[in-house]
Amino acid sequence: MIIGVLALQGDFIEHCNLLSRLGVETREIRLATQLEGLSGLIVPGGESTTIGKLATTFDLIEPLRQFGSTRPVWGTCAGAILLSRDAQREQPLLEMMDIQIERNAFGRQIDSFEIDLPVARIDDSERPFPAVFIRAPLIEGAGDGVDILARLPDDSGQGKIVAAQEGHLLATSFHPELTGDDRLHRYFLGMVRE
Repeated sequence: MIIGVLALQGDFIEHCNLLSRLGVETREIRLATQLEGLSGLIVPGGESTTIGKLATTFDLIEPLRQFGSTRPVWGTCAGAILLSRDAQREQPLLEMMDIQIERNAFGRQIDSFEIDLPVARIDDSERPFPAVFIRAPLIEGAGDGVDILARLPDDSGQGKIVAAQEGHLLATSFHPELTGDDRLHRYFLGMVRE
């Protein structure tokens, strides 16, 4: 198994390091030819507009879409924005998941925070996951085929969607790679093995 991590901008090294600790071979992806032979792909956090523009410049948008049509892809923070069909502004998107995103939903960098969240389907899901939100997006809407895995508590009692899965596609608004908790990475590897 080889997991690729899109390495155009953002915190791709943190994902590679965590996967290496799990004994998984990784490959930094900057060119379409590097997608060959991958079992799955992570699109990391960073700046979604910059990652999208670089992906366009390096002719990666369509190869990434083709890859994601048959193999697992996980977008974290900016990566979740890129996977979405609608980011409510004009920017390059992969448009693979039936989700609508609100960018920077929590404000500026100074408004970053960490909260323990229950996340469905991960090992020991009764133990909360330490979710790190940095200029994070929210998943404002999700299509019928999208499963909601985590919600951030709010005044409405419904909770705001911060993790979702649609088939072999996974999106999290937060940064699992910045914690010592590898449960979401192990969950993604389980998706890859299916």
